[in-house]
Amino acid sequence: MPEGNVIHHQARRLGRAFRRHVVRVDSPQGRFAEGAALVDGHVLTKAEAYGKHLFLGFDNRLWIHVHLGLFGKWRFGKGERPEPRGQLRMRIWDEERYAELRGPTVCEVLDDAAKKRAVERIGPDPIRTDADPERAWVRVQRSGAPVGALLMNQQVFAGVGNIYRAEVLFRHGISPYRPGSEVTRDEFDAMWADLTVLMTAGTKRGRIDTVRAEHLPEVMGRAPREDRHGGEVYVYRRQGRECFLCGTEVLIADLQGRNLYWCPSCQPE
Repeated sequence: MPEGNVIHHQARRLGRAFRRHVVRVDSPQGRFAEGAALVDGHVLTKAEAYGKHLFLGFDNRLWIHVHLGLFGKWRFGKGERPEPRGQLRMRIWDEERYAELRGPTVCEVLDDAAKKRAVERIGPDPIRTDADPERAWVRVQRSGAPVGALLMNQQVFAGVGNIYRAEVLFRHGISPYRPGSEVTRDEFDAMWADLTVLMTAGTKRGRIDTVRAEHLPEVMGRAPREDRHGGEVYVYRRQGRECFLCGTEVLIADLQGRNLYWCPSCQPE
């Protein structure tokens, strides 16, 4: 599932392509046909992200709400749009560009009130400048759940996924199994500030890098990361390999149905 930085990147791309333009919207698959008809031929006024949720606003005060889930994908193009192929949930286009959406978990039209309610259910997003970290701190402080689980709870930390969860905990030497109530305010503030920097950078770069400058491959003389995710990381998907910092084997476990990665020496319980 894409992390919040990807959704923010997509919102920026959609905004640059279609904001203030009259756009056409349809649903070749048919599942979104009624919703598409409500905004077809209107001006797109805003494209914004809250965590893993994308909202496209129109001049008739309606919003398209998209959550990609595990299988959703956007495809962008220029010029004449191709003939639709496969299960294409939604298309947005004008005379110059088009965007195609396939396989989202959510694709719906909301009015202003419904959009506001949807946003209120989402936790504070470290990428957004209007985010209130106090909301997240209150939830963490009062919870006996592992901090590794709380970081993935989208009502607590919007947009944080498996990569940022594993990496921010490693960067601050915190065990993913430590109860939220045992995380200090200083530790919380440091993690929130770190997430803000890392996730914002991920939005701009289009990839996730979490390794500090002094631990980069060219500095440490090690091989760079090579997999489809790209980006330099400390522990994510490095199970069975040596930790860059201490040499201990990076571990993997299941936590609430998601793979958890950590170094037991650098992140002691």
